[in-house]
Amino acid sequence: MSDTSVDISENATADSGLGEVADYFALLKPRVMSLVVFTALVGLVVAPGNMHPVMAFASLLCIAIGAGASGALNMWYEADIDAKMSRTAGRPIPSGRISRQEALAFAMPLAVGSVLVLGILVNWVAAALLAFTILFYVLVYTVWLKRNTPQNIVIGGAAGALPPVVGWAAATGTVSVESLVLFAIIFIWTPPHFWALALYRTGDYARAGIPMMPVVAGEKSTKKQMLVYAALLAPIGALPWMMGFAGIVYGVLSGILGIVFFGFAWRVFVSDTGKPTTIAARQLFTCSLFYLFLIFAILLGEQVLGLETMTIGF
Repeated sequence: MSDTSVDISENATADSGLGEVADYFALLKPRVMSLVVFTALVGLVVAPGNMHPVMAFASLLCIAIGAGASGALNMWYEADIDAKMSRTAGRPIPSGRISRQEALAFAMPLAVGSVLVLGILVNWVAAALLAFTILFYVLVYTVWLKRNTPQNIVIGGAAGALPPVVGWAAATGTVSVESLVLFAIIFIWTPPHFWALALYRTGDYARAGIPMMPVVAGEKSTKKQMLVYAALLAPIGALPWMMGFAGIVYGVLSGILGIVFFGFAWRVFVSDTGKPTTIAARQLFTCSLFYLFLIFAILLGEQVLGLETMTIGF
């Protein structure tokens, strides 16, 4: 589908007003937003001290709205390449249900408002981090990196790794080493997660002209790099326990999950080109989603149940 077809669809949408509430909600990338809110919640709960429930809810709401605004701005800018990929062609803008102008007008107030409200109601450290996250995702990743370098998802992954830091800052007004460890877990997790997707969607990315690692460096090189990140993820995932802000339950389970994740990455590494790689990459992609959810869920569960100080005596 050409850029011209996107423009025609946009004009039709602007004239006919076909956009519905569900379309605007889709602009917010709700699945991504839910993961952002969840990891931010963990950062907020694991942070020392007690935050008033109303302030905690306000913080998470602002973070959710800021994440949604980032997703909408991403779709606004990438409407041309979304139209060329089967995975994204049905999104509200390339499908013609919402115009780019409408998406921009919808996203900008959400982005600015989420930062201002978080600063006024909670604290300006968290607000500044949220603003940085939005700007990094939109300007650095979406505008600059994604179309220009195969390292797009490596560097750009910092935006997706910041929510627990924002949550921690909302609760404490500071950024700590512990919050940066939570950042590191997501940051190292991101490349193998997205490269697994890129391995079985290589044709999509090639048609759109996006220099994802499998498109530029090839399948073999991508598999090697995924394995390296998977190997790094296991010890980094265990750092909360090693540093003493997670308990033995987390320590044991994070180690098991790290080994499982590496095992799926190894299956991708040794798989033959073609269908075997596609199957293995899909499995790793699914595994990666469960890995991140479970790592943070265990950390959250320990805090809620008061197990974070549990140790094994010898």
